[in-house]
Amino acid sequence: MKVVITEQCMGDRNCNKLCPEIFEYDEDQLLSIVKMDEIPEHLKEIVLQAARECGADAIEVYEDD
Repeated sequence: MKVVITEQCMGDRNCNKLCPEIFEYDEDQLLSIVKMDEIPEHLKEIVLQAARECGADAIEVYEDD
């Protein structure tokens, strides 16, 4: 699974609070970024929750083929 934060990010940091292992707030860009290219199996469900709860719909999830 891969995750991308789009430019729609409003920087509300909800994803950072839910899963700080994956999401980090970039103070310079004022938005969240993804810290890993590939999401570990044990964090996939919380990443999916972050995507569902993103108010800006800025988290895109790509499942492995």
